Parts: sequence; structure tokens; C-alpha cells
Amino acid sequence: MSTNNGKQNAINAFITLAKQHTTPEPNRKGLESVREGLIKLAANKSWWSEADYPAPEGEELQARYLIHSEPDNSFALYLNVMKPGKKIVPHNHTTWACIAAVEGTESNYLYDRTDDGSISGKANLIQTAIKSIGPGEGIALMPDDIHAVRIEDSQIRHLHMYGKALETLTERLAFDMENNTCKTMDIGVKTRQGN
Repeated sequence: MSTNNGKQNAINAFITLAKQHTTPEPNRKGLESVREGLIKLAANKSWWSEADYPAPEGEELQARYLIHSEPDNSFALYLNVMKPGKKIVPHNHTTWACIAAVEGTESNYLYDRTDDGSISGKANLIQTAIKSIGPGEGIALMPDDIHAVRIEDSQIRHLHMYGKALETLTERLAFDMENNTCKTMDIGVKTRQGN
């Protein structure tokens, strides 16, 4: 019971920290503080175990668990469990986001958009960096930042924190670099309820 209380208290403290550093508007300095807090939360490996958050089964490559969301769908914390071979195309979030590793390494590919967005459905991206996120590491993304994710070597468990719940984000864009196009991004896998 004390473990659950400790976990819930840590989540509550992290949500408070996230609110303090992103209200009224997020900025990169504030998001660095959120990222650091998320790394500390992820360091408690036993809180995010296979027993409580099973890996995807069969052909599925991703299981996403909602850990916390405010009543207005803000400050949404998820645990993602993904298998090798999982790829998420370049996309933005339209809200701020932070990611921190519990276990395994997630490759994040970062991009800049080089067109002005004036032609609907068209977009040009250039890759600017690759960041591998393993235990003790994380990444912070502003609403318009663009990244892609690949799980290459081993299964991962990573915490993802968003300013607004993924299920409410209807304006996210997915980018196709081969065809220089973009379209509204769907939610992907169905979110499961965490504990």
C-alpha cells in the first residue's frame, strides 16, 4: 500500500511541477524543468512494471496506458510500452510534450519544417538531429516541434507527458517526407487505463 501511496504522491508532485513550469504558456526553459521531473518519476522502475502495464501482445507493437489526466483533459501522463519495429512517422503535437525513459532506448528523429505552411497538405522537412533516449534521459518538445520515433533494439517503457490529452488533439499533423505532404494524424493505438 505504501508503494502505491508513494507512486501517487510522486505523480501528484510531478503534475504540480508541470503546472508551475508551463502556465500560462510553455517555454523551453520551463519544459526543461518538466523533463527533469519526468526523468525522476521514470527512475522508479518498479512503478511501471510488466505486471501492472503488460507489453503489447501478438502482432501489436504498442500499448499506451493513461496514468493521469486532469478533469479538463490537460496535463496527461501516459506510459508507452513499445516493441522493436514500432515506427511513428514525423509529427507535431500542437501541445507541449516531454518524454523520459523507464527502460529501453527510443530513437527520436528531430526535424525543422522549411516551408511556410501556406499550401494545405504540403510540407517540406529537413532532419536536424537524432536523440537516443534511454534510462536517465528525456526530451522536451514545444507544440510545433516535429519528431519521429523508432524502436530499434529492445522493448521500451517510456513516460510521455502532454499539456493536453492525446485523445483531444485533433490538429496534429503527420508528415510524409517522401512526398512532401502532411495530413491530420490519428491517435494510433487505443489508450488503455493505467493504475
